[in-house]
This record gives sequence, C-alpha cells and structure tokens, in this order.
Amino acid sequence: MTSKAFEDLKADFEFIDDWEERYKYVIELGKKMPDLPEAEHTEANKVHGCVSQVWLKTEIRKDDAGNQVFYFEGDSDAMIVRGLVAILRIMLCDIPPGEVVQTDATAELAAIGLSEHLTQQRSNGLVSMVKRLKEDAAKAVQV
Repeated sequence: MTSKAFEDLKADFEFIDDWEERYKYVIELGKKMPDLPEAEHTEANKVHGCVSQVWLKTEIRKDDAGNQVFYFEGDSDAMIVRGLVAILRIMLCDIPPGEVVQTDATAELAAIGLSEHLTQQRSNGLVSMVKRLKEDAAKAVQV
C-alpha cells in the first residue's frame, strides 16, 4: 500500500514524458526537502553501500490518533541522490513501521520507471537506502 502523496508523485512522473525533465523534477524534490541538520551527518546515520554520501535519521513518531508511524530525514552530497531520498520520504514516511517493512519499494520505484533510468551505482545506493530504512522499521516492529 502506498500513500496518497506517492500516488500523486507517480501521476507527476506519468505526466512528464522526457527523462531529462524527470531528472530535473527529482532534483527539485531534493531541493525542497527539509535539510538534515549538520549535527546528524554522523557515522551512525551514514548509509554504507552508496557511492555518494548519504545520511538517514529515522525515528518512530505518533500520529494524530496516537498510532506509531515511521519517520525519517535524510541528506546527500549529490543532488540526484538527495532527490531519491525525497522520493523515499514521500513513499515511506508517516506510515506504520510494519507497512514500511512490507512495502516493495523496488517495485514501486520501477512503476515510475526510475530504476531503469539510474546508473548501476545509483541503483545499488538506492537499494542500500531502502534496506537501511526497512531494517530500522523492522526494529521498531520488534520492540
């Protein structure tokens, strides 16, 4: 199950025909994403397996109804990767940790054609980011 925001993002991608324009859109999403404070650029938050430097800070919050939801902030030193973090935030933030674990992020990203237009290095980095987010969400489910 994906969020309404991610469904809207998929519609945006369908509307943009040209992949050059889609890349620009991904970069713009990254620019609009809130900055991760420099103090959070720590080894503990660093994602290994990415060519670019990537940091993800995850936490469990309560929604308005008092239910646990997964939340994360992120950053990268590469603009396209920062945009990928923004897309993952749209897909995986503010949903129950169990749903994060169950979400097939690879399939969802393939549905917007993103996977086939990334370099192998970026694809590997994206897999590392998704793996890290799912591991953090799984820890919250086990608690």
